[in-house]
Amino acid sequence: MKVTVKVPATTANIGPGFDCMGMALPIYNTITIEETVLPGTGVQINVMSENETTDELSLEHIPMDENSIIYKAVELLYNSIGQTPSELKITIHTQIPIARGLGSSASVIVGGLIAANELLGRPADEAALLSIATEVEGHPDNVTPAIVGGLTLTSSEDDGSIVYRKLEWPDEWTLTVCIPEYELATDISRSVLPKEVPMHDAVYNAQRMGMFVHAIHTKDSKLMKLALKDRLHQPYRMKLVPGLEKIAERLKHEENVLGCVLSGAGPAILIISEKNNLDKIKAVVKDVWNDLNLKADIITLPVEKNGAVVLKQDD
Repeated sequence: MKVTVKVPATTANIGPGFDCMGMALPIYNTITIEETVLPGTGVQINVMSENETTDELSLEHIPMDENSIIYKAVELLYNSIGQTPSELKITIHTQIPIARGLGSSASVIVGGLIAANELLGRPADEAALLSIATEVEGHPDNVTPAIVGGLTLTSSEDDGSIVYRKLEWPDEWTLTVCIPEYELATDISRSVLPKEVPMHDAVYNAQRMGMFVHAIHTKDSKLMKLALKDRLHQPYRMKLVPGLEKIAERLKHEENVLGCVLSGAGPAILIISEKNNLDKIKAVVKDVWNDLNLKADIITLPVEKNGAVVLKQDD
């Protein structure tokens, strides 16, 4: 039996929503899991890149055995119903750039879980899939929109359950994703974060999260400009993304630009704007990164309202 699942990319944090907010984007990884008939072959994992910016060195970082995050997710699902994975062939077709802050690891985890769940006859419901995916990923901000689509606010509870709510992103606001050619591993990006933050910084972000939710519901562009600011992660990660500070400073003076934030742990940048100055936004980013000899893909995308979907299932 063979199952194929398509999973969207995600952008997390979106300014103040550190580890609790994420949004699905229409770039996809496709994961296929097949039960093989040859005993003793164990797990076989193959990764095929459809993205020109993904080189062989990027793929070498992905474990191709039981140490892979996709196998760990599948194993947890099997174990949850008292089974262990049989011989499996896992194939990952990647379009989501690796280590750019676009949820490539979350997509692989989610795709593996949903495919394995189909193979097993769907023993796990959405709540169980969210819980297992978060356990493997470490936080729910990427895996939640990868599973359910759209813009999500998510909380990981003490009992391991995941609580989320979807927010409706205003059609009037445009997302421009700027993806530089270099990688930034999430563990490196997390290593620069402090273990503790000042109380006034925590209060600042709580204020911004409240503003963010209200701005979304009321389509209040002026409020959103304030809401996208952050003191919990972006100030510390700024030095890991050359040019980000200069890009943000220049865009701050551009009409109809609501904000410039890191996408997840970076180095991709998410620029939120109203629709009439996209050429100017792209020119600013290119100008700054060209001065640093950095190449980048700059694309304007809608929110992907759907999460992971099963493409086909063959007996």
